[in-house]
Amino acid sequence: MQARIPQPDEPPMTTPADPERVPTILFEDGPCLAANKPPGLLTQAPPGIDSIEVWIKEFLKRREAKPGNVYLGVPHRLDRPASGAIVFARHVRATRRLAQQFEHRTVQKVYWALVAGRVEPAEGTWEDYLWKLPGEARATVVPPDHPEGRIAVLRYRRLATLGDVSWLAIRLETGRTHQVRVQAASRGHPILGDAAYGSAVPFGSQHDDERLRAIALHARRLAFRHPMTREPVSVTAPVDANWTSAGVDASRADE
Repeated sequence: MQARIPQPDEPPMTTPADPERVPTILFEDGPCLAANKPPGLLTQAPPGIDSIEVWIKEFLKRREAKPGNVYLGVPHRLDRPASGAIVFARHVRATRRLAQQFEHRTVQKVYWALVAGRVEPAEGTWEDYLWKLPGEARATVVPPDHPEGRIAVLRYRRLATLGDVSWLAIRLETGRTHQVRVQAASRGHPILGDAAYGSAVPFGSQHDDERLRAIALHARRLAFRHPMTREPVSVTAPVDANWTSAGVDASRADE
């Protein structure tokens, strides 16, 4: 379900008018809600700056005609230039229970990535120690004995080779800062569009504002327990036109 953009005679929303940056609702049941975050949109931000948190709050407030503030818990985040499935909660108890699932690593997370070069072998495990650089929005690989290094593990499978690009399905075992981006780049396979980690290949619309540009990293699927009913929930986020333009045929993916 995609929320309606307000008409000109309605109060303005603080969300973007660019259709490429409008989130869509993927799942909603009781206090649990999942959305498809477009690239270039922050998960959370200070007042006055666009974020998917603000967008969802505005959407719920309008739909339910609420006069006051709307509570929205954010149990995890996605990087600004990435896209895909993200889950929210509508009351504190649900937020706490979802956050515990992420903390205990019981949430199954599958990402899609387009990376430079042909990744060999076709499937495997990447294990590194990562360090979040102080004062920078970047992380780097460090030796295992680094005092601030934290282990990062992911499992990948190459779904296809698209020219000189590998299309990967990635299952995260840990959730470190920029984990997929750092681990791929450190092996000579930077994610397309990810100039911060060495990519020289653009991906998607090249906005004048570099903060709005996409990278080819997409949270394809989240599987978790409903915070109240404990029933299993699996949410799949469709990819946008940037991916189909790059040659990705989601209907042929075998994750």
